[in-house]
Amino acid sequence: MLAPERRSRADLVVAAGIAVAVVVALTVVWFRSDARGTTSVTAAEPPPALVTALTVPETLSPIWDSVSSATAPLVVGGAVVTAEGGDVVGRDRMSGAELWRYERDLDLCGVTASWEKVVAVYRDDRGCSQVTELDGGTGERLAQRNSDADPAVTLTADGTYVASRGDRRLELWRSDLVRTVEYGRVDAPVNPKKQPRSGCTLIDAGSSSSRLSVLERCPGEVADRLTVMNPSPKDNQEPEEYGSSVLAGVDAGVEGARILGVSGETTAVYLPAGRTTGPRIGLFDGTGNAVSEYALALKIGPDPVTSASSSVVTWWTGSDVVSFGASDLVPRWTFPGALGPGAVMAGNLLVPVESGIAVLDLSNGALLRTIPVARDTTTGPITTTVAGDVVLEQRGDGVVALR
Repeated sequence: MLAPERRSRADLVVAAGIAVAVVVALTVVWFRSDARGTTSVTAAEPPPALVTALTVPETLSPIWDSVSSATAPLVVGGAVVTAEGGDVVGRDRMSGAELWRYERDLDLCGVTASWEKVVAVYRDDRGCSQVTELDGGTGERLAQRNSDADPAVTLTADGTYVASRGDRRLELWRSDLVRTVEYGRVDAPVNPKKQPRSGCTLIDAGSSSSRLSVLERCPGEVADRLTVMNPSPKDNQEPEEYGSSVLAGVDAGVEGARILGVSGETTAVYLPAGRTTGPRIGLFDGTGNAVSEYALALKIGPDPVTSASSSVVTWWTGSDVVSFGASDLVPRWTFPGALGPGAVMAGNLLVPVESGIAVLDLSNGALLRTIPVARDTTTGPITTTVAGDVVLEQRGDGVVALR
């Protein structure tokens, strides 16, 4: 039998030093890791699937409320999702009770929903760069990504892609959070000169399964530029443009143009009034060429809001709701005196007004009746969402559920 090797005092000191170094290293990694500042409480099972309402209720009363400044209420996987600070919470639609919670020690840049999932974007020292995808019904963590981003972003979802737009940089993600388009500012690009323009300010963006449209203001140009691109080019770092041109008929220095919607290959753009033209809506084809214009006899406020569903696109101008066809984006009708863009329920459009909720005929905008609702505010925007037979209103930094 072999005798054990003799160990010196120095060997023991070295071994102890290595063990201490490993413990210290692991402790440092833990304290600096994202996991240390993350709490994830999932639901054992998703809530029951929502049953579509067949009729609009005669009366509505508050049943619960919650703070939610980081997102208007989202209905995902049967849950109502709210967000505040660094917390994203899935709630029971009837009681507001927490079903699941995802919490981080970072501030939320925004939260949106697509693919029956929740997409939460957090801010770190690289901007709004940390992205987490959550199952809407259980809150389970799914895909994640981390990349360069602007300090503030606007999130939009079209059902196929989610866009994250800052003032200088835009990314488009598919359902596994893989980036399909990188547009605008690129720090230390691996292959320079792949971006078509530099130094432009990104004003607005919208997308569909076949088009990504961006409004931008570039140095030396008199008006905003509309750029229409492939949302899924061969190389995500090299945008594939179908067309790009400065908006015609917009006076030099006039600001306020906005993308109202993208459907198929068509893009609807609000064109502000100039010296010789009034405000109007322009429709552009898949290469960014103007197809038609529709004059507007409306006052446009500073913070208009657009809402889209499978049956209609609505635009709240600050005082009126304009309805568009969901497939062709042609303006259909206008309803005055609104506090927000509304939402579809049982084949009608529910629009918040000072006295309550106006029930409109979806085809022509005719007022069918008004459901009385008491609020502590008579100013918009009020964003409306429907979860089965529950109506949700975003009022300022809080959400109120009505039934």
